[in-house]
Amino acid sequence: MTPPVEEDASGHQQGMEAAATPRAPRSDRPRVAAIAAGWAVAVTAVALVGGLATDTESDWYRNLDRPSWQPPGPAFGIVWTILYATIAISATLACRDLPQRRRRVVVGLFAANLVLNVAWTWIFFQAENPRAAGVEILFLLGTIAGLIRLILPYNRAAALLLAPYGAWVAFATVLTWTIAARN
Repeated sequence: MTPPVEEDASGHQQGMEAAATPRAPRSDRPRVAAIAAGWAVAVTAVALVGGLATDTESDWYRNLDRPSWQPPGPAFGIVWTILYATIAISATLACRDLPQRRRRVVVGLFAANLVLNVAWTWIFFQAENPRAAGVEILFLLGTIAGLIRLILPYNRAAALLLAPYGAWVAFATVLTWTIAARN
């Protein structure tokens, strides 16, 4: 049984659980509903802007030599819907629990991550440049690893919610470079 966590008058957590999971003082935590809504809007915007760039019906895309192990088209929409939800939840939990100084860094890294996320789609599908997309996705993968590392000491669940995203982007990295090498 875990001992209860109490907060002193300044909102700092007391007890053994507090030492295991450092969190921002309650008075320093932003309003969760507003933060959750903001991240939901951000990931929805990324999904919509990325969707505008995705063109699997173009002659260029249909003529690519793609590996047989590439998932079918509908799988991408299902997976990305789930991943965008986990990104928003992770970002919300991180914003809630990280101290303000660390929170600024993490929010900036989440923002960079989302920009890189949508940029990959535009580079790959609209610029028709798998090699450039392959380079870009390495930076995207780096931001995911950085987020997990920065969030983990403050909220394990928020960090672990990013693990499937990292795994999918690692798979997408291999897929992107395989397509680049074949074309």
